[in-house]
Amino acid sequence: MVATRQMRPRRRTSAEVQKLLEGLADSVVTAARNGEVPSFDIPVRTLSNVSFNKKKRIIELGKNTTERRFFDLGTAKKFMQTVLVADALMSLQREQVTTSLREIYYRTKHTIKGTSENTFDDQDESDPIIEDLEVTLSLLREELRVRAKSWGTIIGPITLVDAGDTVDCTRQGIGGKTVPSIVEPGYVDIKRCTADFVLMVEKDTQFSRLSEDKFWKRHNCILLTGNGQAPRGVRRLARRLHDEWNLPVYVLMDNDPWGYYIYSVIKQGSISLAFESQRLAIPDAKFIGLSSADPEKYGLPRNVGIKLNDTDIRRAREVAGYEWFQKKEWQDEIKQMLRSGLKYELDALAHKNFRFLTTDYLPRKLKEKDWLD
Repeated sequence: MVATRQMRPRRRTSAEVQKLLEGLADSVVTAARNGEVPSFDIPVRTLSNVSFNKKKRIIELGKNTTERRFFDLGTAKKFMQTVLVADALMSLQREQVTTSLREIYYRTKHTIKGTSENTFDDQDESDPIIEDLEVTLSLLREELRVRAKSWGTIIGPITLVDAGDTVDCTRQGIGGKTVPSIVEPGYVDIKRCTADFVLMVEKDTQFSRLSEDKFWKRHNCILLTGNGQAPRGVRRLARRLHDEWNLPVYVLMDNDPWGYYIYSVIKQGSISLAFESQRLAIPDAKFIGLSSADPEKYGLPRNVGIKLNDTDIRRAREVAGYEWFQKKEWQDEIKQMLRSGLKYELDALAHKNFRFLTTDYLPRKLKEKDWLD
């Protein structure tokens, strides 16, 4: 397939990132010199401060912020932590290296002199600070040179240049190639792609089946998995394939409220990362299954379903209330699952036969264009 390049947000250079971090430091110094209280305005990353843009079909962050002040008992520690993490991020830019979330935690953790108080007690404190700085500076974590653990895998007719190494993803065995956490141009370049579409698979078991059966070869597609909730590197790579190579994206999930939500994160973005929806979300992504009508349509007996528990039911109703799930087809889908009282895992398709997913289910879905939007 010939690439159809589309406009996308430009990746910031290291010099531009340094300038933004320096601006943050300068604001603290300037306030102190002027006898003012040093502070940061941090955008609020909660459901109350996000909205669904119907035109763009993505979740967007609102304008509400919270002030993080140095001379305030409630926010002084968070202020100090923000400065420490920003300083560590500046070191990455100066040294031109990348690091992990875990290493940022250890780099900034120490006991404050003359006290028994630690700057950070665990990584659950430092990770959100990085996200705070991302949204405050309008930067991607990848632009800050911070990587997460690589959870994703890709296989299919695509050639990548990863850190200078050319990788043919048709020659990586059934295990495929690991998707790095930083997949921005310059780190990972897409040299060649002849696929017709991208199939994002929720679970590693189904990815392995599709890979072993060479589904990607018979249907000329790219298989991509994030092993559950797709990490940012996987979502960003799928978005690049959609934007830069004009590939449709189909999402294969379990028939349960959690599968629905994972799909919505891929399609519309997430509440916690609403500030990155413009570069992560894929509004044209389609849910290809497992849907609530499929057990009857494909002859799956009720005894391979799993009874919905109270948590499932609450979650389903919560998902049904989201503005981005208000389409009639999605309301009907969720109601049908609740009426049946059952959820179905993709693994249940093996009840028919071990290759039913690759030889019957997905080929028929694709042929009939049987998906939810």
